[in-house]
Amino acid sequence: MSKQICICGGGALGHVIAGYLGSKVNYKVNLLTSKPEKWSNLISINDCFEKQFLGQIHCISSNPQDVVENSDVILFCLPGYAIETTLIKIKPWLNSSMIIGSVVASTGFFFIAHKVLKKETSLFGFQRTPFICRIDQYGASANLLGYKKQLCLATLNIDHPETLITEVEKMFDTPTVLAETFLEVSFTNSNPLLHPARLYALFGLNSKNTIYNSIPGFYSDWNDKSSELLIACDKEFNSILEKLPINKDKIPTILEHYNSTNASTLTQKIRSIPAFSNIKAPMKHASEGFILDINNRYFTEDFPFGILILKSVAEILGIKTPYINQILLWGQQVMDKIYLNDNGDLLKKELMGTGYISSDVFREMMQLVNSQDQSCKN
Repeated sequence: MSKQICICGGGALGHVIAGYLGSKVNYKVNLLTSKPEKWSNLISINDCFEKQFLGQIHCISSNPQDVVENSDVILFCLPGYAIETTLIKIKPWLNSSMIIGSVVASTGFFFIAHKVLKKETSLFGFQRTPFICRIDQYGASANLLGYKKQLCLATLNIDHPETLITEVEKMFDTPTVLAETFLEVSFTNSNPLLHPARLYALFGLNSKNTIYNSIPGFYSDWNDKSSELLIACDKEFNSILEKLPINKDKIPTILEHYNSTNASTLTQKIRSIPAFSNIKAPMKHASEGFILDINNRYFTEDFPFGILILKSVAEILGIKTPYINQILLWGQQVMDKIYLNDNGDLLKKELMGTGYISSDVFREMMQLVNSQDQSCKN
C-alpha cells in the first residue's frame, strides 16, 4: 500500500521533492500551495546527471482539507516566515497518526511547531535539505542540481525513529542518520550563517539603493574576505554549541564541512562546487544597473529565520557575537527592520514575526531534550 505524502509549499524544493517522490510507485503525493491553478499534475524533474523524473501529483489545492486530511506524512518545503501560518492553517486536519516534518529545520521548525501544535505531535526535521533545486517552469518543471551523500534528521515524539529513517532512505534514495536531539538540526552553520556572511562581505559597506554595474556570482566569485567572515561567525556559532547539550561531532565546523584548512582553501573549495556555479547574488534590475533584491529568500529567510535565531540563543546563553551583530546591523538597515540596537542587544518588542526564540520557549525545549535523553538511557 502506497504512503500518502502532502508537500506544503510550491518553491524550488516543493517542485523537486513533489516530482521526485511522485515518480515513485510507493508514494501518492498531494500538494498544498497558494497557487494551485498554476500547477500541472505531472511534474518534470531534470537532475545533474541528465536523468529525468516524471512525477504524478494526485491532488493540488490551497485548501488543506483536500490534501492534508488523509495523508500519512506532512512535509514542509517552506521558508521560515511561512511555517507558523501554515501550521495554524493545517492544524484542524491533523490527527495523531500523522507525522509532520520540515526539509529545513534550521528556520525554527521544532520551536514553532511546539508552540502551535499539540505537545505530543510527532515531528521530524532535516539538518540540511536533500537536494539543491531550481525552478525551470513554475508548476511544470524544475532542476535537481545536486544530491547529498548523506542526510541527517531529528525526531520528536516518535516512538520508533528507526522506522522513519528507513522510510526517508526510500523516499530520497540516500543514506540517512538519526540525530541525537532536534537541537542538532535546529542550529546549523549552513544557510543561516553562510548566506548573511557572504552578503555582508559583498555589499556590507553600501545601502540597499546602491546601484551596481553587474551581478556577481554568489559562489563562483567567492573571495577570502567572505571566507574569513564566515569562519569568524562559525567560531561564534561553536561557542553557542559548547553551552548546549549537543554532540559537537555531529555538527562539523565550516572548515571541516568543506574539507578546508583556512580561508584561502575554503574559498577555493566553495568556488569549485559545480552545483553552485551558476547561482548569482540576489539582485534585480534598476534603471541604470542592478540593486539588492531584499525580497530574495537570502534576506527574508536567512536573516529573520536564520542568523537571528542563533543570535537569540547566544543572548540567552550570555555569549558575545560581535561578527554576527555586525552582519545583523547591516541586514536590518537594508531591510528596514529593527532587530537589535547599536550595542548588539536584541529589541524583543521588535521581533514579532521572526524566528526569535524567547527564554521561556528555550527553557521548555531544553526540558524536552533532557526528557528525550533520559528516555534513551532508560
